[in-house]
Amino acid sequence: MKLRLTALILIASATFASIAAAEVIDKIVAVVNDEIITSYAVDKEKSVMLKEAERQQQPLDEQTRLNIDKLALNRLIDRKLVEQKIRELDIRVSEEEIRQAIEDVKRQNKLSQEALVAALTNQGLTFDQYKTQIREQLERLRLISQEVRSKIVVSEREMHEFYQANPQKFGGEDQLKARNIFFRLDKEMPAEQVKKIMTTAMTVLYEAQSGKDFADLARKYSDDPAAKKNGGDLGTFRKGDVLPEFEESLAKMKPGDVSDLIYTSTGLHIIKLEARTPGAPRPFDEVKGEVEDLLYRKKSEERFNQWVADLRKSAAIDIRQ
Repeated sequence: MKLRLTALILIASATFASIAAAEVIDKIVAVVNDEIITSYAVDKEKSVMLKEAERQQQPLDEQTRLNIDKLALNRLIDRKLVEQKIRELDIRVSEEEIRQAIEDVKRQNKLSQEALVAALTNQGLTFDQYKTQIREQLERLRLISQEVRSKIVVSEREMHEFYQANPQKFGGEDQLKARNIFFRLDKEMPAEQVKKIMTTAMTVLYEAQSGKDFADLARKYSDDPAAKKNGGDLGTFRKGDVLPEFEESLAKMKPGDVSDLIYTSTGLHIIKLEARTPGAPRPFDEVKGEVEDLLYRKKSEERFNQWVADLRKSAAIDIRQ
């Protein structure tokens, strides 16, 4: 009986310790118009912010990292105020609108349902969580349209002034000049041959990135017959004139850069970008719609931020240290 009682005491102590720990881990950090924000939600938002920065390859500076708790909390407070306003105005989005929005995402990114689910899984999201995000985005867009965008006007004069001040935003496609070294791979090749080609490709890549004459390397190693004469010269071209795999690499390269190995359905490639000539700005009449859209979005963002700031002023917000 004594042993049994001791065991119960130990269990009770562990239970109370767990409850105490839970209270420390997930405490209320803010109250927004009688709705709470917990420390768990702040930690989750911080994780999202870090992933966003990583995905966009924009490392957070030291000051941002020091203030990340405050930044995450402020984002949650703003979101809570927007959610409350959406409920107050009875803004609703139907299941059909959500389905159409997801179909648009799939169509624009050329994704099947399976590929979309796989991409979401890589980001740590389930499909249901993604649907919830889409619903929130559509509700937010409807709110912005109702409360903000309907009050915005972009004048012809503003569009002309923006176009003249930012010609680089409306340039034609860059003209590129590059060379290519190609290593043919075939599905029927024995594993040993594939391994040999991969080894050669890695060696040539190292030599090319170390500064060896790219044209000479192309003449010596490329499986493209024309390269024996022209040193892998691809001539001058625009973005849409080459394979999508090439486009992705070239978009990040500066003249003189050598790419990493590029995998295509026919084999491996190494590209050297030799020149990039900016395209001339397109005529105003051709880009007028783009200019208007840019200004409209810029004004919308500014006005929305002010609108949220005004919401904050009239809200009851209690931030608890």
